[in-house]
Amino acid sequence: MIAITRKVSPSINQCELTYLERDPINLEIANDQHENYEKALRSLGLKVISLPPAPDLPDSVFVEDIALVLDEIAIITRPGVVSRRKEVADIKNALKPYRELVSIQAPGTLDGGDILAAGDTIYVGVSSRSNQEGIQQLQEFVNPFGYHVEAISVNGCLHLKSAVTLVGENIFLINPEWIDKEIFKGYRIIEIDEKEKNAANALLIDQTVIYQPSFPETAEKLADAGLNLKMVDSSELGKAEGALTCCSLIFRS
Repeated sequence: MIAITRKVSPSINQCELTYLERDPINLEIANDQHENYEKALRSLGLKVISLPPAPDLPDSVFVEDIALVLDEIAIITRPGVVSRRKEVADIKNALKPYRELVSIQAPGTLDGGDILAAGDTIYVGVSSRSNQEGIQQLQEFVNPFGYHVEAISVNGCLHLKSAVTLVGENIFLINPEWIDKEIFKGYRIIEIDEKEKNAANALLIDQTVIYQPSFPETAEKLADAGLNLKMVDSSELGKAEGALTCCSLIFRS
């Protein structure tokens, strides 16, 4: 397995914000936390391709937003905010050796943080960053490979994966205030602790769930469910509305 990451931009304090008030990000701490994140990926057997920082691209550490990498193809997104579209070129170059690439075109917009692939179903959030045109283009790209795209309304948070992530085979971690949990009826659902509203983002790698120590009550729920947790602090990047899934593109070579 391969993980593409990117070092934290020195201009991250100019990042885009939608739901959070600006809170100064300590660059030294952010860099240390991101390095620990990359170490955690390596400890799980992944080959980490770490791209250099981009001083003129404040949000560029959040590489997940720029692509969806499936076994058969990689879809390059068209981010919902104009300032992030210059991030595309470097991610395309990093993915070219591994996948055929296709790209979302205007007027479509699509952020990778709004995409949750679970088996042959790809859930996509309709949010401030991803529109119906972008979702339709995604469906056309993945149709030949047997995937079904399901659009989901997202309310109160930036991306779909702020509200729900996969933490095991057919197990979803959900904040029910931000997404309709009935969409996942028939699957096993773990609801976050109501006091930890940002706790629904976790990164599943094989049988291990990378998770934040910032959310101890939800972490206890996950552990009680028998899930294997690896704790990695990414709280400083949380001030940029980022989370654990945001900082890597993970796929099999």
